Amino acid sequence: MKTSALVIGGSGQIAQAIIDKLLTYLRAENIVVISRGLPPDKFSEVIWHQSKYDEASMNKLAMQFYDEQRNFEKVFICHGVLHDGDIKPEKRLEELSADSISHILNINTITPVLWLKHLLPVLKQSMNCQLIIFSARVGSIKDNHAGGWYSYRASKAALNMLLKTTAIEYARRAKQVKLIAFHPVTTDTPLSRPYSANVPEDKLFSPDFVADRLFEILKNLPADGELSFVDWQGKSIKW
Repeated sequence: MKTSALVIGGSGQIAQAIIDKLLTYLRAENIVVISRGLPPDKFSEVIWHQSKYDEASMNKLAMQFYDEQRNFEKVFICHGVLHDGDIKPEKRLEELSADSISHILNINTITPVLWLKHLLPVLKQSMNCQLIIFSARVGSIKDNHAGGWYSYRASKAALNMLLKTTAIEYARRAKQVKLIAFHPVTTDTPLSRPYSANVPEDKLFSPDFVADRLFEILKNLPADGELSFVDWQGKSIKW
């Protein structure tokens, strides 16, 4: 079996920093990336699949990985949207709309968990796998003291519940897989840039820093049948 790593949502800056880290110890042909867009030139040797993230293409790719006997030791699901065109984080109830909530939920919640559905046969044949899904501290109900950002908060809270439920099932059906919901801290990326003007310079981190911290955290998270919800320091976040 081919020991590999999988990065889903490969167009994002944190995802590409993760790919850079993987290239330090894996051959390019053992790094698989899925993205809506084309690969940058520097990743021309990485195995890059374009996808619209519909279920048919998810299933087709998962079956391809199964047939290739991919032994994914790490899977990163990096989907996430805070704003998109006219859609902005809501500050008041009057700003909510069914279309904006549905759009945010589809990207942040539904798409990641559908990957967990379609990848299950592949991950069942992996020897040991750490499965990292990008969540956010604002998805914590316990930690919500500021309010606002209705759709984004709800999408991450719902994602966390789906991940917890998935972890229970994976503990029975894919015991060698460890699920991790990761909060990558405020990072200097297009997702957070419009809202990071007031973030102190020492609290705004680069994608490379976040990738470095994530790989350090993964060293201490063995498969235990549980979902871990951790921040960039490796500290547990309350649900």
